[in-house]
Formats: sequence, structure tokens, C-alpha cells
Amino acid sequence: MQKHHKSPSETTVVVAMSGGVDSSVAAALLSERGYRCIGVMMRLWSEVEIGEGSRNKCCDQESVDDARRVADQLGIPFYLINVERPFKQNVVDFFIDGYSAGLTPNPCLACNRHIRFDYLLNYARRLGADYLASGHYARLRRQPDGSVHLLRGVDERKDQSYVLSMLGQAELTDLLFPVGDYPKNDVRRMAAARNLPIYSKHDSMDLCFVVDDDYRRFLQDWAPEAMIPGEIIDRDGNVLGMHRGLPNYTIGQRRGLGLSGSGAPLYVVDLDRTRNALLVGPAEALRKTELLATDVTWTLGRAIAAGSRAQCKIRYSARPMDCTLYPQEDGCARVVFDAPVRDITPGQGAVFYDGAHCLGGGLIAKYAS
Repeated sequence: MQKHHKSPSETTVVVAMSGGVDSSVAAALLSERGYRCIGVMMRLWSEVEIGEGSRNKCCDQESVDDARRVADQLGIPFYLINVERPFKQNVVDFFIDGYSAGLTPNPCLACNRHIRFDYLLNYARRLGADYLASGHYARLRRQPDGSVHLLRGVDERKDQSYVLSMLGQAELTDLLFPVGDYPKNDVRRMAAARNLPIYSKHDSMDLCFVVDDDYRRFLQDWAPEAMIPGEIIDRDGNVLGMHRGLPNYTIGQRRGLGLSGSGAPLYVVDLDRTRNALLVGPAEALRKTELLATDVTWTLGRAIAAGSRAQCKIRYSARPMDCTLYPQEDGCARVVFDAPVRDITPGQGAVFYDGAHCLGGGLIAKYAS
């Protein structure tokens, strides 16, 4: 963890605190190891504001109070900073624009790229901090040549390397992930053993800015033009029915299509924004052998060699699939799978691994059979 051979007592760490178990234990571990910690929490945009507070689930008043209590117990300074404007521009608008374009975006990828490990990391640097730490379940391994490898967290069920795949060496060298070496159950036990007031608190959920967890309702309010009904079409061009707006559906979906008496089961196989059409087909139509990823970041700062063997995850909860990678000069990468993969979804992240080592990732732009 040491940087430039500084001792912990000479090393300042800004800890991104959320009022949850993981970031609280991260702060506790670093404090116990002698680091000079500063707790910082971000106030993020929410569609509903109450007085001076926010209904964003990551920074509501209860979470702010919990984070402050933990910081007070650890004896470290605590600051709440306003990040509403960049969060709205880079995360919420990204989410709205993605769905409006017929994609299925992952806002956590955008948040980590633009907010946590850009805005907040630069804030930490301006404070003179040596590192920014967070409660992510991932591991960092510093190499003799000065490079930093991003590895999966020990707890495979909680591993968050997928949403950290956009980090390069410029960021990784200044980061710490103290809980990545522990299973989640151990982290909770560590919180309880230290009498931290949040040891039994539930984990936070995705889409923190949607107050009722109903992203369809959110899009109806904030992007009604994306929710216009249109035709449901099979692969022969037959109109089978009407959809209720493309963002209501996702690739691989079978239920809720309203297609009765259609014979063999039909699944969503594509969202055609140009025609505002929902394309459906049999299960085999979901299986693809290639994808193209754009906006690719390589965690070691350089692309791997074309033809390299790797594994690719096509969504956060997916199993890594064996593939061959072909980086391109335009910041894209072609991924060729050993066997057909089901439910490749444009807008989601394609993240590349070599075993436990996260090589990088990008956004799925399109796929091929």
C-alpha cells in the first residue's frame, strides 16, 4: 500500500464514504494501519429533493448521518461535497440518452468513469492526498516495474472489477481497495467487531437516482419521446403486435410481450430505434459469436496483442466466456467467442479478463452471429 516509500503515518488517504458497511470498514482498516484518513461523501443528483437533502439512495440524510457517525468514531475528518451537476450530466443523462438510443446502459460504469475515479479522485489530489480509497470488492497488485494490476475481489459473488474496468494506470496507481481481499461476510463481522453502527445495514442498490426503483416510470417522466409505442416484428417481417416503448424491454426477454398464440416461444432479439420496432425471434436467434466494444480502456495502459486469448463478461452478473480479442486502432475491440453467447446487449459493458486479472473493457456497440 505504500507509495514512494512513505510510511502510513506520512500517507494521506481520502476514503469515499457512503454510510454503508464496505466503505466504513475500508476507512477503519486504513485508520488502524496508521494512515491519515479523510472521509468524503458525495451528494449526488436525485429527481426528488427535500429541503437541503437528497432522495438519492447513495446519499440520503440517513446515509450522510451514518457516514458521519463512523468518521467520528474513527476520529477522522468528514466532508460532504456537492457533485449533483456532474453526476446529472455524466451519469443520469448518459442513462437517459442510452435508453433513448435503443441501448441498455449501465450507469455504474459511467459513475465510476466520470464521478468516483475522475471528479472525486481529482478532488482528493487537490487536497494533497496520496490515495483515494473505496469499499469496492476488487484487488490491486503493485508490480516491481511500478505498474498496478486490477484483480477480481476474493469474494466472487461480490466482485466489482467489472465496473472498475475503465480504470487505467493513471487512476490505479492512486487507488486503494482495502476490502477486496476479504469475503463480504468477513467484512460484516469486522464492522460488528469494531462496533461500527452500520454493521447490519443492507447493501445499496443500483439506480440510486430513481426514487421508486422504477426505471420505466423514470424514463416516462424524463424521456417520454423514448417511450412511444411501436410494432413488434418477427424475423420474417411479420407484425405480431405492439410494444409499449422500447425501454420497457431488454434483449432475451420472453415474458410481458403480450404475444399469445404465437406457437414456439419468442424472445426479444433486438431493439430497432430507427424503426421504433421490437424484434423478436426464437431462442437460437439470441446466440451470437462476436461483438464489437467501443470506448475500450486497457487497465495496463496499452492494448494487448491482437489474437490474445482471454475471457469476456457481457454483463455484471454474467459468467466469463472464453474468447479471442482483437484490439483496433480506433479504441474499439472485436471479441470472438469460442462458443455462441446468449443475450449480448448493446450498451452494457464488455469486460476482459485473463484469469483473475481484469485487462480492461468497453461498451458493447453491436454483435454478429
